[in-house]
Amino acid sequence: MTEILDILLSASFWAAAIRIASPLIFAAMGELICERAGVLNLGIEGIMVVGAFAGWMAVYAGAGLWMGVGVALVMGMVFGAVHATLTVPFGLSQHVVGLGITLLATAATYYAYRIALPEVTSPPKIDAFEPYTVPILGDLPLLGEALFQQTPLTYAAFATAALTAFVLFRTPLGLALRAAGENPASVAAQGLSVTGLRMGAVIVGSGLMAVGGAFLTMSAFDSFFFEMVNGRGWICIALVVFGAWKPGKTLLGAILFAAFDALQIRLQQTPIGADAPYQVFLMAPYILSILALVVMSRRASVPAALMVPFNKGER
Repeated sequence: MTEILDILLSASFWAAAIRIASPLIFAAMGELICERAGVLNLGIEGIMVVGAFAGWMAVYAGAGLWMGVGVALVMGMVFGAVHATLTVPFGLSQHVVGLGITLLATAATYYAYRIALPEVTSPPKIDAFEPYTVPILGDLPLLGEALFQQTPLTYAAFATAALTAFVLFRTPLGLALRAAGENPASVAAQGLSVTGLRMGAVIVGSGLMAVGGAFLTMSAFDSFFFEMVNGRGWICIALVVFGAWKPGKTLLGAILFAAFDALQIRLQQTPIGADAPYQVFLMAPYILSILALVVMSRRASVPAALMVPFNKGER
């Protein structure tokens, strides 16, 4: 117990938790935007893989780091446009299309990797984002190292969460998006396009998912490998439910899961870790997240029109 308490009170632990949470924040905000508009995007896992590869490949080819982020964003939006076209105006199954996008994106990434680097046995490295210390704030005890000595993409992740909350709950556009996921007929009655709103939400949300993937290759690591996303997309879908489709709670859920993950890594290096199989520690964040999800989801209010196709004029 003493070892656990020492870990939880260390600045390095919380710095690692924030770092692990950052890609989850990007992708979860993207999924939240999609679902708030009424579309479940199960393509998130594959889109994160595409974003991770596209951003890394762009930088490896000579682009700047922020240009790499932009490339990842655009690639995510392209796959989001495919998803949106099939599910919104054509009304195809969001489950089937989402899983199809994940398979397509993953396969396309593997193909592009082999075409671009046919003789490579180990992924080349790039110069990734370096941590930036915020003046004055970075010197604060505990909080300084945890929050204000991170890479620029981590700051961008928190800014994205704040911007998502502002747009959804403080702007007419956000009101229209939420209405498209709750009562699309009322949106159409106001002369607004439910199709346009939903497609726009899926495209923008998919772009954010891809940026979450790009974080892994351009901020957390400095190279690309196919297993790096490792189920983070599915975790983000659970985080949206955990957060009751609210950006603030979803952000806290991402940090909570990341804290569990950072804790299990450190516990493996303590006497506790020597007495138990490492698989137990690998499972722990997911088990704890499932338990938290069960508790929180019982009080969650699902968008009423989530996964419900809308055709103007139909009742």
